[in-house]
Amino acid sequence: MTASPTDLRRIDPAWFHAPIGKFLSLTYDTIIGALTTNGPHAVEPTQIDAWVFEIEVLKRALAQIPGHVFFEFDIPRMGRRIDAVVISGAAIFVIEFKVGSATFDRSAVEQVWDYALDLKYFHGGSVSASIVPILIATDATASPVDPIRRASDGVFHPILVCANDLRELLAARLEDCAGVAVDPLQWLRSRYQPTPTIIEAAKALYSRHSVDEIARNDAGAVNLRLTSKRVEDLIDLARRDGRKMILFITGVPGAGKTLVGLNVATTRRDRESPTHAVFLSGNGPLVAVLVAALTRDEKARQRKKAGVKGAAQKANPVKAFIQNVHHFRDAALQDLTEPPIEHVAIFDEAQRAWNLAKTVDFMKKRKKQPNFSDSEPTWLIRYMNRHTDWAVIVCLVGGGQEIHTGEAGIKEWLEAATEHFPDWELYVSSRLTDSEYAAGRALEIVTHARREVLDDALHLSVSMRSFRAENVSAFVKAVLDLEVDRARSLIGEINARYPIRVTRDLEAAKIWVRTRARGSERFGMVASSKALRLKPHAIDVRTDVDPVHWFLDDRDDIRSSYYLEDCATEFQVQGLELDWTIVNWDADLRCLDGSWRYHAFKGKKWQKVNAEERRMYLKNAYRVLLTRARQGMVIFVPPGDEKDPTRPPSFYDETFEYLTSVGLQALPAE
Repeated sequence: MTASPTDLRRIDPAWFHAPIGKFLSLTYDTIIGALTTNGPHAVEPTQIDAWVFEIEVLKRALAQIPGHVFFEFDIPRMGRRIDAVVISGAAIFVIEFKVGSATFDRSAVEQVWDYALDLKYFHGGSVSASIVPILIATDATASPVDPIRRASDGVFHPILVCANDLRELLAARLEDCAGVAVDPLQWLRSRYQPTPTIIEAAKALYSRHSVDEIARNDAGAVNLRLTSKRVEDLIDLARRDGRKMILFITGVPGAGKTLVGLNVATTRRDRESPTHAVFLSGNGPLVAVLVAALTRDEKARQRKKAGVKGAAQKANPVKAFIQNVHHFRDAALQDLTEPPIEHVAIFDEAQRAWNLAKTVDFMKKRKKQPNFSDSEPTWLIRYMNRHTDWAVIVCLVGGGQEIHTGEAGIKEWLEAATEHFPDWELYVSSRLTDSEYAAGRALEIVTHARREVLDDALHLSVSMRSFRAENVSAFVKAVLDLEVDRARSLIGEINARYPIRVTRDLEAAKIWVRTRARGSERFGMVASSKALRLKPHAIDVRTDVDPVHWFLDDRDDIRSSYYLEDCATEFQVQGLELDWTIVNWDADLRCLDGSWRYHAFKGKKWQKVNAEERRMYLKNAYRVLLTRARQGMVIFVPPGDEKDPTRPPSFYDETFEYLTSVGLQALPAE
């Protein structure tokens, strides 16, 4: 049953909506009363003044236009609300007011564009409609004269207008938007199926949104919610019955393993909670970016709450529930008997924990512990085992993601649990047996030696990163495994929605990503940390890239990814993502006679890499780089230079030919 326009109950996701004819007949007090009642927070006088202005503008502009109007439409993934949405015929007008502004700032343009794109990508009722983002600067005296542009997917470029010209603009654009009329009430009830970046997800979860609100809920991705619920249920079971458990969660790249972990950590982040949890990662850039993003977001909310002129309150300490795993490990040395405050520890990319040799060497040299004899997994379980009542360890396990020397793989966790902690119960993803997770014989030993549970609900099989095409990770795997026929088949399925191009011209690659990115969609360059002969193209992977600035800062900051100057490596981008990427492919991994050849640049020449472990790290580096983009990527393979013995064309040509042979379309040179 749909609430009437004057019903003051909360209408979700719009705070107020009504047919335009009804809206025109309602008094200002009635509309503002509904907005005030349905909003979740106390309303400031400045907000009421803004609503009065917006209502006045829309009453004038909509006088002769049929349809439906919505105010304060929630977008949970972005943690924002659209000021107003007007549906008329086949058109959806997304309207953002900048009250008191006489100019059309770029950030505001990107904001309203982002709203329109979010509806197009993730809102079921908006997929087939024409979407027109409109930015109104309330103090502007004239509308800019810009050409009207509409993308192939039906999303217009933002239209900038002063308040007095809105009526004429709406009438003109309705003529451009032919098609099936949108049913406003059905549109309101349509599913919102977002696929947030890990940064967006962390912000939304920290703001107390649930994983159901910010994640897709289509049938293909339903196990994200099932896995989250299963983890929550097992934690509650462990606490209730006084049990100790290790949960092993697997998933394809981008499937949402980190999202599951963050969901547990944020819902149980309060230190006074008996199930207090901490999210741990050995991925320094990921931790730094998440902590910085949450801190910035919290400060911005507090500034807004305090008022523009009010002093911002101190931001909530996000480091309490997102920490570097090595700091957590070292805290166990300060008191060898006291348990951690947390009863639940989530280890992101658990397979990257240090093996025995690396841990012992580090502890002896850096921590002055000459008698230390545990691998990192053993030490971490030992630390959690100090709890005498109950404890839960959640291991998030990625496949083919080991890129550092000394990373133990998941078998180290299994062996540690079997040999040293027989009273701990193991709940194991049924897919941990797959070769890509490298559990090896350790899983067989666990299966025969102790009680453990294989659980289908602990595997995430669908990539959530590439919302345009779910088979990107499978395509990348086929390319790196030299499975030509499978790669060709997959690229045929994904290329229409997730474009992948290849080029020998870096400038063409830069133009390609810049022209495809809309709104605040982020793009950037990535390359292998061993790609040392990209320097002639002004790409130096040895340059220190600060991931916080690279991932979070705006277009006007030269340190941001947008500038396409600093190139991030697998170490800076693992676990994070961009919308569009340029993957720079050097001669460290080159195709020759139908096989991969592995090289490292030493001194003044390339040397063959013979050690199997180092080959795996190099191949995995490219796996990471090729799975960072959410919407599409272009691969730059240098043309080489006959005059340079370190990069002759023969080092690159077959790689380029192989990539085109699996179906990648080549971009022409600029």
